[in-house]
Amino acid sequence: MNTRREFLGWMAAAVLTWGSKSAGKSGYATGGGASVRSRWFEMGADMVPKVLDHILLGCADLESGISFVEARTGVKAAFGGVHPGRGTQNALLSLGERRYLEIIAPDPKQAAMMGPESSVERLKLRELREPRLVTWAAHPGRVDLLAVKLERAGMAASGPTPGSRKRPDGKLLQWKTLNLKDDAEGLLPFFIEWSADSVHPSVDAPKGCELKKFWVESPKAEDLRKQVGLMEIDVEVKHGESARLRARIDGPKGDMELSG
Repeated sequence: MNTRREFLGWMAAAVLTWGSKSAGKSGYATGGGASVRSRWFEMGADMVPKVLDHILLGCADLESGISFVEARTGVKAAFGGVHPGRGTQNALLSLGERRYLEIIAPDPKQAAMMGPESSVERLKLRELREPRLVTWAAHPGRVDLLAVKLERAGMAASGPTPGSRKRPDGKLLQWKTLNLKDDAEGLLPFFIEWSADSVHPSVDAPKGCELKKFWVESPKAEDLRKQVGLMEIDVEVKHGESARLRARIDGPKGDMELSG
């Protein structure tokens, strides 16, 4: 049957399959779905989600965002490029194997084409008085298969949507994304699948920092835990007075804490 139970089983299998392929490099858990899920939530306070691809630090001005991070970590993010048609530009910083920080800001050269659906408007980047976490990305495997499973489970999403960015060296990075219609005020991730011929940004972004902890806070923590459980998103959910993302990054200058 096309039920949420079917979707849950599929997501568990997808994550385990990805993990088993990566176990030699990153030590991802393999084994029975129930035991892995149990370990995820038992480990909560000490872990970074294994499906986490990158976290996005939004800011109104890219150079200010780069300086903000460098002053706190001692590492300067490198300019990544622009997102054609989406109104944004970014700078990147590696956070360890297959994880990175994306500092994202409006691209002044695209100001004339920014509509209500642009990333600038959707993430409210111009309104930010200081850098803050605005969303995060997870890598579930093939996003086209995930889209079908989400639809069958009654979970509305848009995509897969192709995206691209040209690096300063001229190389084109390509990916596909899937976005939940209801992302719980940005607490739930969007899903990304990188093109097979695109180098993951964590590989050649400036190194020296590591993501030590990532979690979400919500006044409706129990409801959110049910949602992340359905999708097998291994992120810790804490009760908080407001909905926000939280991260702790270790750098040469010490720990930097970010929030949304």
